[in-house]
Amino acid sequence: MVTRRIYTRWCLYLVCLQVGVSCSDPSGQKQKQGQVLREVPVIEVVAKDTVLHRQFVADVMAVEHVELRARVPGFLEKIYVDEGKEVKKGQLLFKTNDHEFMAELAKAKANLQSALAEAKVMEFEIERLKVMVDKNVISESELDMTKAKYEAVLAKIEEAKSAEQNAAVQVSYTEIRAPFDGIIDRLPQRTGSLIDPGTLLTTVSDVSAVNVYFNVSEREYLEYIKSNAEERLKHNMVKLILADGSNYPYDGLIETMEGEFNVNTGSIAFRARFPNPDYILKHRATGKIILSNSVRNAIIIPQKAVFEIQDRSFVYVVGEDNQVEMRSFVPKARFSHYYIVESGLQPGERLVYEGVQSLKDGMSIIPKALAIDHGERNLLDEGISMVNPYMP
Repeated sequence: MVTRRIYTRWCLYLVCLQVGVSCSDPSGQKQKQGQVLREVPVIEVVAKDTVLHRQFVADVMAVEHVELRARVPGFLEKIYVDEGKEVKKGQLLFKTNDHEFMAELAKAKANLQSALAEAKVMEFEIERLKVMVDKNVISESELDMTKAKYEAVLAKIEEAKSAEQNAAVQVSYTEIRAPFDGIIDRLPQRTGSLIDPGTLLTTVSDVSAVNVYFNVSEREYLEYIKSNAEERLKHNMVKLILADGSNYPYDGLIETMEGEFNVNTGSIAFRARFPNPDYILKHRATGKIILSNSVRNAIIIPQKAVFEIQDRSFVYVVGEDNQVEMRSFVPKARFSHYYIVESGLQPGERLVYEGVQSLKDGMSIIPKALAIDHGERNLLDEGISMVNPYMP
């Protein structure tokens, strides 16, 4: 009987050890509750004016870019420029052989001179016939017939002039000149190549300034249009990030936009003009446009405080009794390390800053107030660079 009692007490002792509660101490439940209460960093929700810097993929285009093609057939006789060199408007770039066209021009000139001489003879003939008609030597009909022949000769003169002009134009086509100041691209043809009409000789790009195109969503377009004149002027200034991640040293100005949205992407193209005095930017270069947008009274919370469940965003709000409440909110924008809140949170409320994975709804905590550090304050004051602008 004594052995059975000892065995029963030993089993109860083992059970108490497994559940972690002392069977002899009636305050064990209070100790458990004391272990649950832990210190958690908490921040206060604030509304602040800030600037969002959105990034858009950009395509760089020269302000003028044309293809130079042959207008007449022939052999490429001379190349006066090299690839990548600067050229001036009217500068001679290529020369094709012009012997056939010079011969046609000489022929046209000869025909014109012949027609002019024939017209001169007809003029003398008309004057002679007028005298004879006045003396009734010949009839007036013979004079009229000579005048008609003279009109035909005048028409022949006009035809000869047109032929001469056309031959001169053909000769001019054998010389290809720069249409504007720019930079020469690759030269696919070499001296002696047989050139057909339409053969590409090179391209010329004027990159003293460049047009940068980028696509903007309909929502961002409406924000741009609805901004007042002062803000729009400020937003018109944009920055460019080059392909290597460096900042382009000159600011650009938004000049215009397309007239309709792309039905496939739901976006509209903007065009910004950038100066390019150092010729850093080339035709068809790429980069990223930084478009700034002022946001007034924006509620900004750190990404650490947010967790997602089934595509919904949640935070833990700390009540006056230091109990946490799981609450959903609607984000307006998401960017690197931060959210801008559209609805669901109010300034002055306290949020759990980190460690949300170990919390449950209704749990009590010991809040530890956490202030925004100096770096984050600078970020909010100077503006926030957005990685993924407006969420779908």
